[in-house]
Amino acid sequence: MSPLAVDLPAVSADELQQKLEGGDAFVLIDALAPMVYAHSHLPGAINMPPSAVDTIRCTKRMPDLSTEIVVYCANEHCDDSIATGERLRALGYTNVRHYAGGKDEWRRLGLPLERAGKPFSGR
Repeated sequence: MSPLAVDLPAVSADELQQKLEGGDAFVLIDALAPMVYAHSHLPGAINMPPSAVDTIRCTKRMPDLSTEIVVYCANEHCDDSIATGERLRALGYTNVRHYAGGKDEWRRLGLPLERAGKPFSGR
C-alpha cells in the first residue's frame, strides 16, 4: 500500500453500502481508466482518474470544498484512487475518504455494480 493512503481516512464496504442505500450526500469517484469505468462501476460513481483531476472539472461537479468524497479503484494494490484523492486534497477538498477494497472487493461481496447508469450483474 502506498504511504499516501495513510493520509486518506478509510471507508469500509459496509459503510459505503449504507451511504449509498441511505441516499447520503457524497460524491463517489471511480479512479480507474475510462474504459474500465465504462465496463462497470459502483452505483452512482463518476469517473475521475488521477489525470482528470483539474480545478475546472472539480469546481463544476463539487463547488463546496467540504463535500464528502469517497475514492476507489480496483483493489488495495491499486494506487489510482490514492493519487486522485491526494490531487483532490491538493485542490483544497477537505473531506476525502478512501475505499481501499475497491471494485474487486465490492464484486466479491455480491454488491451491485452498474454500467451506463443501469444495474450490471456481469463479471
